[in-house]
Amino acid sequence: MQIDGSFKFVNVKILTRLKPGVPKRLLLFIAAALWTFAGSMLMFKGYKMLDTTTRLLGLKLLLALAGGILFYLKLFSKLSMKHTLRILKMKEAYPCAFSFFNFRSYLVMVFMISMGITLRTTGWIPLPYLAYLYLMMSVPLLFSSLRFYYTGLYYGRFIVTRDGGSV
Repeated sequence: MQIDGSFKFVNVKILTRLKPGVPKRLLLFIAAALWTFAGSMLMFKGYKMLDTTTRLLGLKLLLALAGGILFYLKLFSKLSMKHTLRILKMKEAYPCAFSFFNFRSYLVMVFMISMGITLRTTGWIPLPYLAYLYLMMSVPLLFSSLRFYYTGLYYGRFIVTRDGGSV
């Protein structure tokens, strides 16, 4: 069967209609909700694994918080900024609802989830120690979600024009 140009155009048109396109502002809120969900889930799971009878619990929690803030400042702040700018600079007015991440970030997310499940189920790291790692990782995720919420709430300030300036 030979495929001519009109057939390709029809397929693209059908696929375009099936694409769950959303406004960029909503895409920022979808990203924020995903990062909030991931951070909250890690915090909840970390809290459930936490041994509250341990010595120096407050100090250990403070260290987990400090580690999370450091991780946010060194990595996640740049990562969330990169994704926020990528969303704002998208040429489509209604990008796909799943385009809040690029392909590489989806792979990283799958790896991180797999690693977390593996560490929790295999016992390679005892759960009381893993709890602090989970709590520490929840901090940068939750802080990063704030950037998406902020940008979504004040979207008009961040709209990027074709020439690169903001409106």
